[in-house]
Amino acid sequence: MKGEREHRVPLSDRAVAILEEAREATGGSGLVFPTARGRPMSDSTLSKLLRELKIGAVPHGFRSSFRDWAAECSDAPRDVCELALAHVNSDRVEAAYRRTDLFERRRLLMQEWAAYVAADRSGT
Repeated sequence: MKGEREHRVPLSDRAVAILEEAREATGGSGLVFPTARGRPMSDSTLSKLLRELKIGAVPHGFRSSFRDWAAECSDAPRDVCELALAHVNSDRVEAAYRRTDLFERRRLLMQEWAAYVAADRSGT
């Protein structure tokens, strides 16, 4: 994590299921999505994949998409959304008093996000 700060991430039920499927598929190697040679992916792998698939996006755009969705489509308070992205509160006084990471509220937000991402919007 940037700044050597711990960031706990609440996973949606679907994310946990994907991780369990990945564990089975990789034979318990300890890597979530290894390369074909069984090594960890490089930082540029996702960027390269998006370019090869001609998807006009960059990996950081996924974070931006989440933040826009959270603001427009969820009822989560701004603080919950910002903590979900590990953003630091720049107000030093407020940050000194806020000791929670709002984990349970972020867990609910991640469940909503997972449902949104998985929803069929094809209209068929």
